[in-house]
Amino acid sequence: MIYNERNIRKEIVLEAAKQIMMAARTAPKGKGVDIIEIITLSHDSLPTLSENMRSEGKKRGMMFFLRDADNIEQADAVILIGTRRHPLGLNCAYCGAKTCGENPESNPCAINSIDVGIAIGSACSKAADLRIDTRVMFSAGTTAQSMNLLPGCNQIIALALSVSSKNPFFDRKFQAPKQ
Repeated sequence: MIYNERNIRKEIVLEAAKQIMMAARTAPKGKGVDIIEIITLSHDSLPTLSENMRSEGKKRGMMFFLRDADNIEQADAVILIGTRRHPLGLNCAYCGAKTCGENPESNPCAINSIDVGIAIGSACSKAADLRIDTRVMFSAGTTAQSMNLLPGCNQIIALALSVSSKNPFFDRKFQAPKQ
C-alpha cells in the first residue's frame, strides 16, 4: 500500500487532535477538580463556525473576527476547550470578590479560567510535538460559546490546527470587510 500524505492529511490531523485533546485533559486542574470540556470540530464543521464568527465580529464591532474567520476556513480542524463555572472555595480573591460566596454568578471563577489556560498550554505543547501549526483564538472560542457548542461552558478558547506547507496563522493580514 502506498499512502500519499496529501490524500490522508485531514485524517492524520484528526488523529493528532485526539492526542492534543488528551494533553489538555491531563493538564493539572485547580484542587484536582476537572470541569474542562473538550471537543474537536472537523474540517466539514468549520464553514459554519467561520460564518458565525463573521456575524459575531460585525455585531461586536470587532473586525479581527473577520480575519480569524478566514483562518478558520484554512484550518484542518479546531479544538474547543472550555470550562463550566465552579468556584472552588479557595477565597483567593483573584476574581475580584473577597470570597467565593461574594463572586456574582455572572463572573467566572479565576481558578477555572487558569485551568483553561493551562489546558490550552498543554494542548499547544502537544501540537508542537506533533509539528501541527496552531493558533489560539478567543474569537472562535467566544463564537463557539454563542453557538452553544460546549453546553454549560462559560469560557471557551479555540485552538485552530493546520498541516500545510505554509502556516496560515502566521503573517496574518487584516482585510477590511467587503462592502
